[in-house]
Amino acid sequence: MTETDIYDIAIIGGGPVGMFAGFYAGLRNTKTILIESLATLGGQVTALYPEKNILDVAGFPSIKGSDLIASLQAQLDMFPITIKTNTTVVNVAKQDELFTIATHDGTTLFAKTIIVTTGKGAFEPRKMQVDGVDELVGQGVHYFVKNKHDFDNHDVAIAGGGDSAVDMATMLNQLTASTALIHRRDQFRAMEQSVKALEASTVKRETPKKVTKVEKLSSGKLKLTLANVKDDLLHSDLLVDDLIINYGFISANKTVQSWDIKPELDGQVFHVNQELATSVPGVFAIGDASHYVGKADLIAIGFGEAPNAINAAIRVFDPERGGPGHSSAMVVRDGKVI
Repeated sequence: MTETDIYDIAIIGGGPVGMFAGFYAGLRNTKTILIESLATLGGQVTALYPEKNILDVAGFPSIKGSDLIASLQAQLDMFPITIKTNTTVVNVAKQDELFTIATHDGTTLFAKTIIVTTGKGAFEPRKMQVDGVDELVGQGVHYFVKNKHDFDNHDVAIAGGGDSAVDMATMLNQLTASTALIHRRDQFRAMEQSVKALEASTVKRETPKKVTKVEKLSSGKLKLTLANVKDDLLHSDLLVDDLIINYGFISANKTVQSWDIKPELDGQVFHVNQELATSVPGVFAIGDASHYVGKADLIAIGFGEAPNAINAAIRVFDPERGGPGHSSAMVVRDGKVI
């Protein structure tokens, strides 16, 4: 192993926050590697809601998920950051003054510091617990919306009551023949402005109701049987072309928890201090992978944490380096800040 084999910073997790951290590491002229287990960067935004309009990113009144990832990729491309996708980190250990990062393909990487941006870990959609639904996935039942135009002029029902479900309903309602939003409560758990937009739309609100049966008819339509949550004897039917289930996702950090280094956890995520440092010196965690009192799990928060974590990491391996100046005064040439 030579100095050229050692990274200043290894960022583990290639979602939006990890991508922005990589960009900022480039601004600070650090040798950085970004490691992502999925085939592409973008994390949950790419995998779960590329068509969703994201409303909490500064400077954008609204930006589609896939457009946000494309812009982050353009930022990242400004610097010679090493990016490894389809690469799962199976262990992180400390060896002398370096961290060793073992990946699923038998490769070992070396880094002076680690920044974890894995969110809450591997994720999968929360399933609808109704008999027969899983057999209809891909036949009118959907857990993901990759292309909103797949639903042009369709009759669509969306099951869920959080931000994603409410935003999905108002977005698709501009394209569909009809849109219904099914939620087991009278009140929705979305941002106030999102609920206000829903109420001003023509989306039919089926509340407080739950789906008790999904049947595929010979016509190709789906027949949804809805029960009133407050009175199971009250039933109604809804005929749609598509049912989109948006109950959120289940995540688990089992891989992270199996590492040799054992940073202190707060639930499934890492407990950090004001510098985003974990209990293991040289290891930092940002975005949904970290927690501190008062934190909100928003992309915008993770974006703000990234520069602080990068600067704190630099102080670990180069304490004499001066702090960053204003980005407006920086000049980028040939992938470096001069």
